[in-house]
Formats: sequence, structure tokens, C-alpha cells
Amino acid sequence: MIDFEENIHVYGAREHNLRDIDVIIPRNKLSVITGLSGSGKSSLAFDTIYAEGQRRYIETFSSYARQFLGGLERPDVDKITGLSPVISIEQKTTNKNPRSTVGTITEIYDFLRLLYARASIAYSSETNEKMVKYTDEQIVNLIQEKFEAKKTYLLAPVVRSRKGHYRELFEQIRKKGFLWVRIDGEIKEIVHGLKTDRYKIHNIEIVVDKMKVTDSDKKRLKESVQLAMKHGKGTMAVLEKDTEELSYFSRKLMCPTTGISYDEPAPNTFSFNSPQGACPMCKGLGNVNLIDHDKIIPDNKLSIAEGGIVPLGKAKDSLIFWQLEAIGRKYKFDLKDPIKKIPNEALEIILNGSEETFALENTPLGTKTNYALSFDGIIKYIERYQNDITSQKAQKWAEKFHQHMVCPDCKGSRLKKESLQFKIAGKTIFEMADMDISELNEWMLEIEDKMNDKQKQIAKEVLKEIRSRIQFLLDVGLDYLSLNRSSRSLSGGESQRIRLATQIGSQLVNVLYILDEPSIGLHQRDNQRLIHSLKSLRDTGNSVIVVEHDKDMILAADHVVDMGPTAGIHGGKVVAQGSPETILRQNTLTTEYLNGKKQIEIPAERRKGNGKFINMTGAIGNNLQNVNLKLPLGQLVCVTGVSGSGKSTLINETLHPILSQSFYRSVKDPLGYQTVEGIENIDKVIEVDQSPIGRTPRSNPATYTKVFDEIRKLYEKLPESQIRGYKSGRFSFNVKGGR
Repeated sequence: MIDFEENIHVYGAREHNLRDIDVIIPRNKLSVITGLSGSGKSSLAFDTIYAEGQRRYIETFSSYARQFLGGLERPDVDKITGLSPVISIEQKTTNKNPRSTVGTITEIYDFLRLLYARASIAYSSETNEKMVKYTDEQIVNLIQEKFEAKKTYLLAPVVRSRKGHYRELFEQIRKKGFLWVRIDGEIKEIVHGLKTDRYKIHNIEIVVDKMKVTDSDKKRLKESVQLAMKHGKGTMAVLEKDTEELSYFSRKLMCPTTGISYDEPAPNTFSFNSPQGACPMCKGLGNVNLIDHDKIIPDNKLSIAEGGIVPLGKAKDSLIFWQLEAIGRKYKFDLKDPIKKIPNEALEIILNGSEETFALENTPLGTKTNYALSFDGIIKYIERYQNDITSQKAQKWAEKFHQHMVCPDCKGSRLKKESLQFKIAGKTIFEMADMDISELNEWMLEIEDKMNDKQKQIAKEVLKEIRSRIQFLLDVGLDYLSLNRSSRSLSGGESQRIRLATQIGSQLVNVLYILDEPSIGLHQRDNQRLIHSLKSLRDTGNSVIVVEHDKDMILAADHVVDMGPTAGIHGGKVVAQGSPETILRQNTLTTEYLNGKKQIEIPAERRKGNGKFINMTGAIGNNLQNVNLKLPLGQLVCVTGVSGSGKSTLINETLHPILSQSFYRSVKDPLGYQTVEGIENIDKVIEVDQSPIGRTPRSNPATYTKVFDEIRKLYEKLPESQIRGYKSGRFSFNVKGGR
């Protein structure tokens, strides 16, 4: 007698090609559903068991909440018992959000941010000195100790390295009762109308007090320090009158030499998804789209008149070319001269514009008119089109002259300059997140040896959590990734294993996990680690169902469900189920391959190809080490290697973009390489990846493969269609006359 509470029991499943089947899957075990492609594995696991779990979960919501989620149809099944809350981890890429990384998905980066906010040490961006901060009492004592019996000025910094005339600021300072300020190192009395050169960079401090530091004046010193701190927003300076030595003091983290100060770090200081931490230029993306001069002037041997400036095209009778002629008259060049002979100063004006005016002559209706116009520059001309939100065509045109490149401000770190001045054991959070997971694991095991006692005490629990989550990534074979790796660049298998590692780290219990072929894309070397991870998920009190073809995974399972006997309408049945030992004794197509009775034959002869090659040299993208590739054409070529060895980098991110740019003017740039030869030996390139082919409800396999076009043409030629005057559109459900 079966105890149903210990099993998930599916009664009468008829979803898709399932043939009214009953299935028993033990709870808290690792179960594998296997069988031919199209035999009904996913229909059982995802479209029946997972769909019913989702439907039951949605039904727990209020009717108000359900109206926003939409209804989930009940799968075509009589009944499912013993079902736990269900989580599906499918074989697909993660979201395409450019802000999503391996670190943010796994939440390891969140713990790193907390670690750096609490245990890091700040360093000056200018002198690399350790930053210091003091209480008011400590500042008073330090001033007394350093400037005993010396004449000093107590200063409150109000402007640091900024342009402006500051007339209003000086008036405000005077109204507060202060009579003197220090402007760019010179002490001046605040008189009516005092101002600075608005186009120069200035440093301005309020002179809060002039005093000789003595023990008897400690009360006055204390009050002046508090006043200076108030107006200097937590920072003050002391200037010794005789030597003009300047010393800075701050309640905030501060460079003792230059007076640069940082706010106390918080977790968001290290978040590229927060304005508090994100690089202001790239907004935390690490990359920017900047106009590329080489795309504006690809061939400087051409003249402007010949179309050497691509956005303008060939010379025509228009204002912009009249302006270029005016610039040419001033700088002694002609629009028919090669661009390389145009003076650099003139070329700079042509590209970036100038406030300088140039004399123009125009004769509309026979009347001669003189103008003096400035020139905005080609780059602003492109930017106007780029910012034209009313025209997608204009934006697409402007996009051709942009280059997607690493942000020049943050160098790809995504963070503000100040955020990168906080270090633990000599490393910034970006350097930490840029390590391979395996390297980061070693670093985390040794990091406490490089910390002081206070840091160790603060970091103890955070480090424990980081180490455990890193170990989960190692267990699923992702030791070659870094936390900074963008989720958009991950394969479907990598994305799935990251989500698996995240679920292991969540420590949920009594949950049913359903996975879709997690071994895809994983080298055989890493298979055992993946199996160990799935067993860890099981051992924490969960049920795990895996849709899988892999032999090692099938044999490692506690329970196997073999679907078949073949595919499509001839599949949809359970041909065997039980332990792996039980399955191996059955006579099914799957067991014949597991037992070695059948196998994929190695061909006796290989294709010779057409004798032509594509040769690429010096590939250096990501982890490639100056790789040279000789690719034979007219053959089936396999690129293999352990996970993370550079296969996708070499083919998908280097070779494919090169060919796409050559044939289709693709805007995606390849990763670094030196030369490529043999492109003329092919006439097109097609990439088949793991992204969905389309989500429109009007699409099906027949329409997508264009077979339906031929079927409609056939029906168009039928005698009755000819009599009635029917065209092929009459037989299309996507056209008004046919549906």
C-alpha cells in the first residue's frame, strides 16, 4: 500500500501529447524524468506539475491581487496530490537587464557591499594616505598640541576647486558676521562687491578666528572649532601665520594632507544601482555610447566634397556646407582638399564646433546678404538626431556613429571614484568582484589574516555568508565566472546553475524544485559537482525533479521516470519508472543507450570540406590568450573545452560579430583580435542561440519555418480556389480575408 503523503501522485495527465498517464514521484528525493526529445518530459514536469503548483499558489492570493496577475488555466490533469510549493529553474538566459550581474543575482555582491560599508579602510584619492576622522574634542587637543604658542587662523572651507564669481556667497558670509576670507591662499577683507574671476577654479575658506593657541584660551578655541565645523560642514583647517602651513581636521573621513573628505560609507556607497554609488557618467552601467570620430571620418584621404564626413554626405547647396566653406576660407583649405590636409585646429572646429563666428555670403532673390554665424560642429549635429525622441529613424541613423565602449571615468567599475577609495586588505570592492570565483574563494579564506582585530570582529558573520554562497557557485561548476560578469553574457546553462546556486543558498525546505537539463553546456569534468549540488538541495529537505538526458545524472538519481516509447503522437507514455537499477532491467530505448547496446556511431569517413579556411589571429577577448584560429569550411566543426575556457568568447563574441559587421553592418563590435582572413569564402552567417524564436500567439512551427507559405500556395492552385478567385491570403489566419 503506497503512502500518498510520501509521494507526489499525478492522475490522468493529458497535457499536450501525454496519454492519460499516472505517475508516482517520491518526495524528498532526486528524481529524473528522461526519454526522447518530444516524448512528453517537459509536458509532465513543467506544463502539468509546475503549472498546477503555480495555479494553486496564485489561488491563495486575494481576488483583488489575482485580477492583476491574470488567470492561470488548470492543466489537463485529473488530480495531483502531495504537491509542495514549486520553484522552476528552466534552461533559459536570465533577464537582459544591463544592471544585473552574477554578484547581484546570487546576492553575494550585497554581502560584499555590507562588508565594505562596515570593515573597509578609506584612502585619499590624491596622496593614497589613510583617511582620518576626529571628534571635536580630539581636534581641539590636536590643535593645542601642534600649534602651542603659535599664531593661527581657524578656517572653514566653503568652496573647493570650483569656478564662479561668488559675489552672493561673500555677501552671505559678511551678513553672518565674518570679516575675512581666504581666497586661493590669500586672506582678504570682505568688502562690498568682492568677487572672483568666474572662469577660474577657486578655493575659498571663511576666517572664523585669528588667535594665538594657549591653554588659557581653550574655551575660545573650542567654540571657534565648533563654529568652523558648522560652516565647513564637518571639516575645518588651521593655517599657521608665520610658516603658512595648512592642516586639515574633520569629523568625516579626511585626507590629512589635502583636506579631501568622504562621507561615512554605507552599503549604497558601493552599489552601482544607487545614485549614491553609481558612476555619474555611465550611471552605473560601466559602458557608454560615445560618438566615434573614426565612424564620422572613416577615410581621411577623401575630401569633404566627396563625402569624407559621412554624416553630411557629398557636398550640396545647403547652410552647413556654406559654413564649412567659410571655415575653409579662414583656415586656408578647400572642401575639395583631402581631409588629412585640413589643419587640426580647423578639423577640431568642424567636429566639436566653436563660439567663433565665420563670415557667410548669401544671395537669395538676387540680393547679397552677409552673415556672421558660429558653427555647432558635426558631433552636436549627430547628438540632435540622437535626442530626437519623435523620430526612431533619426535615432537609428545617429546610432551608426556611436561606439559602445568602457566608461572612461570609472574604467568599467560602474562606481564613483570615491567608492573605489575604500579597501579591505588592499583591494577595492571592484577588484574583489572582478576575481574569478575560484580566486575569490581563496582570497576569502585568507582575508582574515590581513585584517586587524576590529575588522575581524565586524566581518566575521558577513564573511561566513559570503564563503557559503561562493561554495555553492563552485559546487555547480561556475568557478570561472566573476561577480562582475553581466547576466546578459551568460549562456542558458550558466544562468540556470546560478539560479540553482542561489536556491541552495536560500536554505528553503519542503519545496519542490523542477530543473530543465542543468547539465547542458557543462563539461563532463564538472558533472559530479552539479550532481552533488542537487543532492545537497535534496538533503536539506526538498524534492528535486530534473528533466535530463545525461547518463551520469540518470544513474545518480533516486527515482527515474522514462517517457516514450518515441516522440510526438507516438510518445506521451510512461514506459518505465523506478530506481536506476530497476530502469536498467527494462527494455526501452533509453536503457539500450544506458546499457551500451546502442550508441552514436563514429563515422568511418570524414567530410573533406572545400579546402578553404577562415583564419583569425590574436584573439584576446575576456580570458583568451592571443588565440589563433584556423576554421575549415564545408565541414562540421566542433569547438569544445572545459566550462569557462573561452569557447563562447572566441566564436560568439569575436568571430560572429566580425562576420556580422562584414555582411550586415552589425553595430555590435567584436572583442579584441589582430587579423581575419577568408571572409570572402562565405556569403552569409547565421547564429542559432538559446534565445526564444518568438512569443507571438500568431506564430507556430509551420509559419516560422515558412512551410505554411507553401501549403497556402498549394491551396491557392486548387481548382475550386481558382473558380472562386482565392489568393494565398485566403488561407492565412493572419490576414483579414482568411481568419
